[in-house]
Amino acid sequence: MIRRLTAVAAAAGALLALTGCTPTISVEPAPAATDTACAALIVRLPATIGPLEKRRTDAQGTAAWGDPEAVQLRCGVTPPGPTTDPCYTVSDVDWILTDAGTGSDAREVITTFGRTPATQVVVDPKRASVNDVLPTISDAVVAAMPSAGRHCTASVPTASATP
Repeated sequence: MIRRLTAVAAAAGALLALTGCTPTISVEPAPAATDTACAALIVRLPATIGPLEKRRTDAQGTAAWGDPEAVQLRCGVTPPGPTTDPCYTVSDVDWILTDAGTGSDAREVITTFGRTPATQVVVDPKRASVNDVLPTISDAVVAAMPSAGRHCTASVPTASATP
């Protein structure tokens, strides 16, 4: 009888513990996700971005924040070439902003410019602001990845301007 109660209590405890866990976010790794600069970036990323807590991801060189997911990061993407898309400079990091999707699927895609490998951040504008995300992530990028010497020629000086 005691064994049975112990087993039931253990099973209930395990079930309670599992219900508090947040599922792992599936993120497609970038082609150069295994670059040592990506590893250096990932370990420097913040545990929170504003109220959004960092989540576990299933791929190297990736990160995500929020429940539901509001921000996703992939390090090791192909560096962008010259573009006419808006560029924002935050903490000495140039970011190219493009919009992806429409309506309820709209996302803001921000990619570092002038750094190899490049880092891409996807923000759900209904759950997070690029203005809150970029300063926090830019600090980690500066610490992990040196500039390749290329900069945007017409950038907005800070993220305080609404992209």
